[in-house]
Amino acid sequence: MKIHILGICGTFMGGVALLARESGHAVEGSDTGAWPPMSDILEHAGIPVHSGYEVSALEPAPDQVLIGNALSRGNPAVEHTLERGLAYRSGPGWLAESILDDRCVVAVAGTHGKTTTASMTAWILERCGLDPGFLIGGAPGFSERSARLGTGSPFVVEADEYDTAFFDKRAKAVHYRPRILVLNNLEYDHADIYPDLTAIATQLHHTVRTVPGGGRVVVNGDDPNLPAVLERGCWTPIARVGFGEGNDWRLRPDAAGGAELLHQGERLGTLQPPQPGRHNLANAAAAIAAAVSAGAGLERALQAANEFPGVRRRLELLGQANGIEVIDDFAHHPSAIAATLEALAEPGRRLLAVLELRSNTMRMGVHQRELCQALERADHAFVLAPDDLPWSVADALAPLGERVRTAPDVATLAGQVLAKAHSGDRLIVMSNGDFGGIHERLLAGLTERSEP
Repeated sequence: MKIHILGICGTFMGGVALLARESGHAVEGSDTGAWPPMSDILEHAGIPVHSGYEVSALEPAPDQVLIGNALSRGNPAVEHTLERGLAYRSGPGWLAESILDDRCVVAVAGTHGKTTTASMTAWILERCGLDPGFLIGGAPGFSERSARLGTGSPFVVEADEYDTAFFDKRAKAVHYRPRILVLNNLEYDHADIYPDLTAIATQLHHTVRTVPGGGRVVVNGDDPNLPAVLERGCWTPIARVGFGEGNDWRLRPDAAGGAELLHQGERLGTLQPPQPGRHNLANAAAAIAAAVSAGAGLERALQAANEFPGVRRRLELLGQANGIEVIDDFAHHPSAIAATLEALAEPGRRLLAVLELRSNTMRMGVHQRELCQALERADHAFVLAPDDLPWSVADALAPLGERVRTAPDVATLAGQVLAKAHSGDRLIVMSNGDFGGIHERLLAGLTERSEP
């Protein structure tokens, strides 16, 4: 079968492309832009990508068109598909029918930590000899691919709460019919789609409704918003994970940055993944609980979590020059920004935060009041504030005083960072996009300059 994927360079649709190719289909796609890691992954897999959405890319007609949720009516490729009566599906719909039908699906949902938790779950299952399939919205450190079929029963999928397609406004997560569902957390996001937190909670509960009674729902027991989801009804055993005393899987932090992990009050051992931060301890504990529910051995699962090689663009050290580290992270929501800075804060070492407000929710200014508090742990903050934002970043961050700088373009912002940075600093660049290549600008600038 010949499959053409519209929006192929998105992390999810790119993963679908890899699975379709591995399943034996002829796959190509169209998109308006691509950046690493997905552009590199598709190129390595030999999947052709057409630039833009020219109708000519759909001639001769493919057997199936898969349409990503970034496309809407008016797009020339979408209009051609409808006008010609071509067979089309959403990516999640195709995945559920073509790949997940006979698998033990482990779906990881929630506002934050999906990619890390899904990657770690797949890694644990792999290390336990279960050869899982997976589709992850990023580039896991243990694989050159973001998706693969695997030969074992488990299949780990990142279950996004974002909508499915222009013709299906349900969350992607609703399609997957998981046997094991992880609910990492719940905060308001995707303001371009959902009017409030309740609307997102409704989508998560639609997913809870699909989990069979013999499965498992792994829940962040410390999250204040998830109980409202489960109170609507849950017909599956629940495993609560977190730092609080009432959790089935409980974390007791230690002085070394790790935590003692207990299950039903029984000490299992020390959990200390290489990735720092309280949020990564919670991610790791949820991954262990999910993997054990899918058949992994408990002792080996804990060991594997402590050996997790990480995910690209999640606290990833890109390089070091003149004694200054440049770290890349995907954080773009205030809570994620705060968690990232907390994880990297170190006594006696300055932390410089470089932030792009790229998500639709952040560009709309929905979380502008929370942004100051999110950046509080940074010694200095540098925020890209393009002229087309409908709110004033400088005004919102005014309480930070001289600790914050804004700029309308990447070149100016990079210059501000380079002027302030000195040996011993840690630069953390946060964006859910390519940030106009600022990472490379900073590393080049740091390398070229001579320290006084």
